[in-house]
Amino acid sequence: MFSHLIVLGLVMMLPLSNPLTSMSLLLALGKDLSHFERARQVRQAAIYVVAIMLVTYYAGTFILSAFSISLPGMRIAGGLIVAYIGFRMLFPSVSVAEIPEANSAMDSVEGKTVPNLAFVPLAMPGTAGPGTMAMIMSAASKVHSVESIYPGWMLMVVPIIIALLLGLLFYVCLGSADRIVALIGQDGVEAISRIMGFLLVCMAVQFVIDGVIAVIHDPHGFAQAKGA
Repeated sequence: MFSHLIVLGLVMMLPLSNPLTSMSLLLALGKDLSHFERARQVRQAAIYVVAIMLVTYYAGTFILSAFSISLPGMRIAGGLIVAYIGFRMLFPSVSVAEIPEANSAMDSVEGKTVPNLAFVPLAMPGTAGPGTMAMIMSAASKVHSVESIYPGWMLMVVPIIIALLLGLLFYVCLGSADRIVALIGQDGVEAISRIMGFLLVCMAVQFVIDGVIAVIHDPHGFAQAKGA
């Protein structure tokens, strides 16, 4: 049961927290970094990824309540965000240089200063971007529905383990970015990215369906949350 939850969480999060995106950003923007500086920033980025995921999971419900955002509304909005990211992965049309969050890093590279890539764009939006956070908040909002099936301690510990495992995977992938690209080639990276993009679109459609069904079943609750 414990391992089942961890595997389920990883399967849900891997397409969104796709480290291939951050890996491409690192290779494109960090090519002038020394080996020591690159390793240091990769470590920092991995810590940021874990921190963003955990804060989003444990504080996400509070944030929704503070801004009077209903769960169905969040699921529909999250589904649209995830669908957008999935379509971009399926049909890529922009280069790394055209990613808005990478502009400051590009300016640092051109200015011959040491670019700080750890938080932006490697951790966010490279791995822990809006789609990832929407997925985490959606999962956190459904915890109460499975409290009768899984022990409370398990529901508290599993997200931490999943975040740590994803952070470790992120660290390994970025630390071995050159070798991974050399092994599978750029075509291989793009193929994997497209497969994950398709999975994201499927998950996004389900997000929207869940949100619409929730609104249909309880329209008054949705209206009250919206007007609160």
